[in-house]
Amino acid sequence: MSAVPPSPPARSPARVAIVGGGPSGLFAAERLRAAGLEVDLYDAKGSVGRKFLIAGKGGLNLTHSDPFDVFVSRYGAREAAVADWLRGFDADALRAWAAGLGVETFVGSSGRVFPRDLKAAPLLRGWVRRLRDQGVRFHMQHRWMGWSEAGPLRFHHPEGEIEVHADAVLLALGGGSWPELGSDGGWVPLLTARGVDVAPLQPANCGFDIGWSEHLSGRFAGSPLKPVIAHWRDATGQWRSLQGECVITATGIEGSLIYALSATLREAITRDGETTVHLDLVPGRDEARLRRDLGKPRGARSLGDHLRRQAGVSGVRAALLYEVMTRDAMRDPAALAATLKRLPLKLLRPRPIDEAISSAGGIRLEALDAGLMIRALPGVFAAGEMLDWEAPTGGYLLTACFASGQRAAEGMLAWLEKRGIASR
Repeated sequence: MSAVPPSPPARSPARVAIVGGGPSGLFAAERLRAAGLEVDLYDAKGSVGRKFLIAGKGGLNLTHSDPFDVFVSRYGAREAAVADWLRGFDADALRAWAAGLGVETFVGSSGRVFPRDLKAAPLLRGWVRRLRDQGVRFHMQHRWMGWSEAGPLRFHHPEGEIEVHADAVLLALGGGSWPELGSDGGWVPLLTARGVDVAPLQPANCGFDIGWSEHLSGRFAGSPLKPVIAHWRDATGQWRSLQGECVITATGIEGSLIYALSATLREAITRDGETTVHLDLVPGRDEARLRRDLGKPRGARSLGDHLRRQAGVSGVRAALLYEVMTRDAMRDPAALAATLKRLPLKLLRPRPIDEAISSAGGIRLEALDAGLMIRALPGVFAAGEMLDWEAPTGGYLLTACFASGQRAAEGMLAWLEKRGIASR
């Protein structure tokens, strides 16, 4: 009777380290732990998801209800790459995932998707609690410092420096737009020193400086403009238009309408030194009617009163006219009507990156393989806002962060399996 061959020794599950506790890092942790890997998550702050919580202060915009082809068009030059991620985890999948945490969602009038209670905190608390219950180990106040000469990851925490060995690593460190929340871009020199191709970080979803008069800046900063229509030239020189809302600031202009255009406007300023956007201040009135109404005799009434009576223009809208027109020109009904329909605003520069909602630039996608592994650093993956893509507000940023976290987790699992590193 032949002897029964001994069973091969049981192999321990692979151990992976995730650096960064934003949505992409947390979602990758969930997927990797579900696949049986040992998952340790490190974050420089005292708790995870800080930017996620701030984003939800006015109502957490989780995703958007756009059809898929419209949704992916929001990613501009990176549409094809991000669309590939989203085919694996799209807006509907994100809503279903939230429902699995007991968070029902609804579509708002703008097409944006929100939790029923509009809050980020309950979703994050439930998510972190579930991750802990599943066995994800959290290590707070651990700031990543790169790699030691021998290869392990280096972290600094209040009790000193430690080194961590891992079978694979996911970097999910965010961009550079929220330094007080941990997204400070401090990882850039650590990766460039290792030969990783990183596009410079730039402000995205940001305001722009114009250089108002002291009168307008002092009196109307914080004043909303809604609705207005923005007209601008795209990179091909074609005129484009979009209706929305914006806000006058002490130095210029910001708000959802401007954020939607920020990539195009920023690139135009980089190319030409400045750019001009035109605002239609009275979308409900055509120019011919405005000319007729403003051409009516105003008698002893002031020009401001005449504008209010005949065009419904007062307050900040009237002040904007005085910013761009001479008093003589404002006496010409045709010139006044034309300016109300196409008020030119010269944008001088984007606001600093630490004021922006998000950042552009980061690890160039060409420096990654299809599984989001950094080609120059085998076994090191990256996800989220630290990659070189951008999107306007509206749920597009958050959805792509989740989708990239899933893609990186899948890439890591495939890489580990190819090398025979076991999971449960």
